[in-house]
Amino acid sequence: MDYKRAKIPHHAVTRDIRELMEPTGNIYETVAILSIRANQISRDIKEELNGKLAEFSVPNDNLEEVFENREQIEIARYYEHIPKPTLIAIKEFLSGDVAFRYPEVSDRE
Repeated sequence: MDYKRAKIPHHAVTRDIRELMEPTGNIYETVAILSIRANQISRDIKEELNGKLAEFSVPNDNLEEVFENREQIEIARYYEHIPKPTLIAIKEFLSGDVAFRYPEVSDRE
């Protein structure tokens, strides 16, 4: 998903708790679901960024030599402007794009 093109505000927005807890019926379950999804989004973004920056890595790590690469700077700027993973997770949750289920309880007694 292209998070930069999604219509997600970059600033804090006051949310109605009743709207957030409507799908689950419990605000704590909603927060747990949002945190899991935000961690997934954060991990995906980090892997994507590391993959793009790996192209610029030099096998000889020398602290004395610092190369400025225009493409690398543009990639960093792009990822700086992506909304926070929590804001993306809330947007996905409210639009119904996040699927969640409760684990099945087995009777082993």
